[in-house]
Amino acid sequence: MARRSVSVRIRGHEFRVRSDDDEAALQRVAGYLDETMSKVEEKTGTVDSLSVAMLTALNLAREVAELRQGQQGLGGDPKRLRSLIDLAESALEVRTPQV
Repeated sequence: MARRSVSVRIRGHEFRVRSDDDEAALQRVAGYLDETMSKVEEKTGTVDSLSVAMLTALNLAREVAELRQGQQGLGGDPKRLRSLIDLAESALEVRTPQV
């Protein structure tokens, strides 16, 4: 299959991706990423794009590690990844000032 440019939309921004994967598969992946980023943003109250992207990357890396560990006995320690995600999320929590 020849590499071609595919347009995907993530968090309201259009990205052109050169890929030899089929367009429908790439759109599904972009949709999953967009949905996961939205959940992270809602859960943490974080609106900074970089922070949301990094927390999303941590969550998705945990999912990949769990899949690898379950399928191949490989991957990182899911508990360690979860604790890192929790730590990062707690550092970004929006706190209401006390009066």
